[in-house]
Amino acid sequence: MRIGLLLVAAALLPGQIPRTAEGKPDLSGVYDIATLTPLLRPDHLGDRLELSDQEAAALAKMEAARMAKTSQASNPNRTAPPKGGDGSEGAAGNVGGYNTVWTDRGTGAFKINGKWRTSIITDPKNGRMPPLTPEARKRAAARVALARPNTGDAWWVKEGLNPGPYDDPELRPLGERCLLGFGSTGGPPMLPVLYNNLKQIVQTPNRIMILNEMVHDVRIIRMNEEHEPPEIRRWLGDSVGRWEGDTLVVDTTNFTDQPALTSATRYLHVVERFTRIDARTLLYQFTVEDPTVWTRPWSGEMIMPATEDRIYEYACHEGNYSFEGILRGARLLEAEAAAKAK
Repeated sequence: MRIGLLLVAAALLPGQIPRTAEGKPDLSGVYDIATLTPLLRPDHLGDRLELSDQEAAALAKMEAARMAKTSQASNPNRTAPPKGGDGSEGAAGNVGGYNTVWTDRGTGAFKINGKWRTSIITDPKNGRMPPLTPEARKRAAARVALARPNTGDAWWVKEGLNPGPYDDPELRPLGERCLLGFGSTGGPPMLPVLYNNLKQIVQTPNRIMILNEMVHDVRIIRMNEEHEPPEIRRWLGDSVGRWEGDTLVVDTTNFTDQPALTSATRYLHVVERFTRIDARTLLYQFTVEDPTVWTRPWSGEMIMPATEDRIYEYACHEGNYSFEGILRGARLLEAEAAAKAK
């Protein structure tokens, strides 16, 4: 399929885009959305939508230097990390952390209309999410109250939590359970994360499939149909598409209580727009609305460039060996704490 797309693209005149037999823009292909352009604009940039060439070059240079430093081979003779981790960047205090050769945040920011962007979010103008509703603030405060650094102690003894975060596999995050990719990588909206940022689009007249490299999430967009009844809920929502001129518009509702987008709820509503701007590039735009979380909708846009890279199996599945280790480790800590308490 991708070879066919490339052959068609090679025969196109400047300004033309590949089209299907039905005359619609052909969105099929594999795309890599890794980028150094952040979702949220850094505070010091204020309302600035664009970076200068010099700023964009400095950002790329800084990332290249960071990767060169942190991707060096790990010492096979290194000792185990201290109890609770060494406190450096990484999961749970970087317990057992290794180098960053497996990560891929991209090599630079992206351009739209020839200008480097400072953030994916474009509305509000400050490039950041709107304020949370009072109810959402309460939920966020409760999550923060449960967040504790890894001290290597049993949670039920140290913090008095019952149940603790390691008492039940269903208490663990969905990404850790391999049910959804973290960071809303599968979407909607589809956002870049730390690694595995490839997306494959397969297009037919009645269905459009988007395969996400991370956790092999798959979205099926039903064209020109009604949404499913509200009692039918899906991890990635119910996506219905339509064409507005040469732009594919996708409306998604019917999420579960835990969508991939952080803080969102079952009331999440996302509208996406996919526009082919040349034979190798898509413009991806989205608007997010959840009145139980944010005080107003927010929007963003980014570039989806085609790639020759291939998507391989992401062998993540619920019930993997790490899960057994997580739960068993918690039980051992509890046993040690109980023995000391006697």
